[in-house]
Amino acid sequence: MARPGVSRVCVLVCDSWGVGDAPDADGYGDADSNTLAHVSHAVGGLDTPALGALGLGLLTAIEGVVPRAEPGTAHGRATEVSAGKDTTTGHWEMMGVLLDTPFPLYPNGFPDEVIGPFSSAIEHRVLGNVPASGTEIVAELGEAHLATGDPIVYTSGDSVFQIAAHVDVVPLERLYAWCEIARGLLAGPHRVGRVIARPFDGTPGSFVRRPERRDYSVAPPGPTALDHLVAAGRSVLGIGKIQDIFDHRGLSDAQYSSSNDDGIDRTIAALHDATHDLVFTNLVDFDSKYGHRNDPAGYAGAIEAFDRRVPEVRDALGDGLLVLTGDHGCDPTTAQTDHSRERVPVLVAGCQGGPYDVGTRSTFADLGATVLEALDVTAPLAIGESFAAAIGLG
Repeated sequence: MARPGVSRVCVLVCDSWGVGDAPDADGYGDADSNTLAHVSHAVGGLDTPALGALGLGLLTAIEGVVPRAEPGTAHGRATEVSAGKDTTTGHWEMMGVLLDTPFPLYPNGFPDEVIGPFSSAIEHRVLGNVPASGTEIVAELGEAHLATGDPIVYTSGDSVFQIAAHVDVVPLERLYAWCEIARGLLAGPHRVGRVIARPFDGTPGSFVRRPERRDYSVAPPGPTALDHLVAAGRSVLGIGKIQDIFDHRGLSDAQYSSSNDDGIDRTIAALHDATHDLVFTNLVDFDSKYGHRNDPAGYAGAIEAFDRRVPEVRDALGDGLLVLTGDHGCDPTTAQTDHSRERVPVLVAGCQGGPYDVGTRSTFADLGATVLEALDVTAPLAIGESFAAAIGLG
């Protein structure tokens, strides 16, 4: 049984919500990045009363957000210690897995020993094979793809092998099969963090990404908090790309989502259903639609839209514990379009008493340890220290 006062936990990962100040940011070329602060400054301030009540304005200087927190909440920041600044690394650390060696990067595209076997296996040449913005490379090479049927392959500043294809030329099932082939080939020194299916449609000059993206990750190298929860008989639901990030491990059930709103709708429905002890949701639009596209206005609008739905989530959760966090940054005001090495928010609702300040946590994994303690599961994690006692649950 969960501890008194905590019937269940909901973790919402706002993909790329960074608050700057990572101690090793300079080593990643991100010394000046602060996603939420810079987004708010770019638009002259954010209107986010629900997030403000959770203590968002206490984490970094965010224009329009008053530094305050209401009773029943907790706030702090978490520091990534794993090597990397990508989605997989951030989520794994969040759930107690430390990655000492970063996934490989390909600033010059993939070498022949990767592309050759892949092309042979799918019986097509590839277009691109360069680091690129997904929307830009599709705009540039989409017409050639329509003419040849050859997939567009590209990477970024993250460890990703991305395959873009038009749904009228390459059906989704074939695109997913190609991604599974790539995932099988990318091993050893070329063990990239994720292979990503990037379907699109439309016509030249107006190509549009489709929502049926799929991520093919490698399996975590050790047990996660999710694994421990399921082993202890707890029910865990992953929403969004959670099932892909954890290679379908540590989940009782999983659902894909097509947008932030769809992910929130699915989260609220699951909370009303009250079947799962942990609902773990990734909201990817902040990152994929606005961070990587250097669109601070769009990012700000997505934050404000999310803020309006936070009360719905809290109401659906009842007396459970809600945690909002991020997995890395993706500052849309910088010259580059890649992720940024930043600390991330830890905002909690459903505490007993408070408001509490849990400070700057030394690792993302403190979240996984806290979820385990809140749901009364005792299990060893490679890294992480619970802050349950600091928010009135000890």
